[in-house]
Amino acid sequence: MITGATKTKVDEIWQRMWEGGITNPLEVITQLTYLMFMRQLDDRELEIERNEALGIGGQRHLFPATPEGQRMRWSHFKDYKADVMHQLITDEVFPFIRELGDSTAFSSTMRDATFTIQSPKTLERAVTGIDGLLSTCDIADLGDLYEYMLSKLETSKMNGQFRTPRHIREMMVSMVNPRPGERVCDPACGTAGFLISAAEYIRSEYGNEMNDAEWAAFTGVAADGEPVIPQFSGFETDSTMLRISAMNLLLHSVDAPDVRYLDSVSKQNTVNSTYDVMLANPPFKGSVDAEDVDDGLLAICDSRKTELLFVALFIRMLRLGGRCACIVPNGVLSNESARAYGQLRRELVDNQRLQAVIHMPSGVFRPYSGVSTAILLFTKSDAGGTDDVWMYRMDGDGFTLDDRRSPDSEHDDIPDVLARWSDLDAERGRERTEKSFLVPVQEIRDNGYDLSFNKYAKMVYSRVDYPPTETILLEIEAANRRIAEGLAELKQLLDGETNA
Repeated sequence: MITGATKTKVDEIWQRMWEGGITNPLEVITQLTYLMFMRQLDDRELEIERNEALGIGGQRHLFPATPEGQRMRWSHFKDYKADVMHQLITDEVFPFIRELGDSTAFSSTMRDATFTIQSPKTLERAVTGIDGLLSTCDIADLGDLYEYMLSKLETSKMNGQFRTPRHIREMMVSMVNPRPGERVCDPACGTAGFLISAAEYIRSEYGNEMNDAEWAAFTGVAADGEPVIPQFSGFETDSTMLRISAMNLLLHSVDAPDVRYLDSVSKQNTVNSTYDVMLANPPFKGSVDAEDVDDGLLAICDSRKTELLFVALFIRMLRLGGRCACIVPNGVLSNESARAYGQLRRELVDNQRLQAVIHMPSGVFRPYSGVSTAILLFTKSDAGGTDDVWMYRMDGDGFTLDDRRSPDSEHDDIPDVLARWSDLDAERGRERTEKSFLVPVQEIRDNGYDLSFNKYAKMVYSRVDYPPTETILLEIEAANRRIAEGLAELKQLLDGETNA
């Protein structure tokens, strides 16, 4: 999550770009992203070198070991004179990063990329600013910085797209527990945040026991050069975000993912029963042309609303036994104004295995949106299997719920969510007055498939005794007299000062 100090530094770099004549905001974002990527590529190369020094091998170097290859590293060229640096980046470094990964998703997304910083002095200032920024700030990935810069344009709000905070992504990934060899997909991948979190989780939890075939699927590259099915897939309709997705994944050792330009809910997407894990925060706003929507999705829920169509898509793209954790607006849980909402909830409850609904506080996506959301967790069965649905009401996520989103460790339900999720049997004894409990599937059916927390929570009312009305009126009159007396004294003081 971007802090105030980081935002200030990004703003300063942005200002230097404007002063250098690059005034198109989208162009500023694009060029700064390229430079940040160059910096983080060198950080990854340094990590590979440190691992080798410790006897940990197995990772491919990004830069050639030749003098020509080494001078393309950020740590080498950042101190060059402005004109020398500009020529090197324009003629060697940028063409080099465009071709990284040969014919992988990265190189395909970079095919039309251009480097447009014409002024050597502007480039020098941008490089100095970015070096200071990334040397002092903990940036999880390029998507965090891109999101902040994009927020200046209000573009994400218009499309109902909001980057999921890293701690929420990590919670969702932990709950679905992706394992080595399992195919993971986000069909609305944005800047690949969910795929990165899944990759980090797999490497952390299972890295020491993964075999060569599993590592080949993880990176997308087989050691013997044979074709391999990538473990990570992502679809996106914004070419800039797709490019950043490929950059982000490459920085996290996923060299050749299946990341491509595709309108996921359209008829062009024919993927069916393929993935083991789906992780996504799809767009919440807007609708699509019904003629462009895949007929299979309309069969699940007859709607043009993207928040419904994407959940239907997750069901279709999962293989039997596959697991999904996705974020939906609260309207999906209880809306009765349109038939399609009820259709989708019945599909999840009766035809699939709905396991949990995590109701999140409305400030999770601030400062970009105050939308109220929930996390759905389900397993594809195509034959039902829903027994009890676990409901959890999150009151905090470890950050304040205002626009500042400052750390707030006293109000962090995420550890509790994960602890209770790992022992659902213990949830059977919980009262409906608590923040989590299990709801039998028949009770959900009896309530019209409503999945809202308050539908099943038991509210506890405490009696409050107030004084009689006459007593309250007397207290108000006494307070008014005291105010009048105070005003009179103040007026006398002011009149005295005036006369003096």
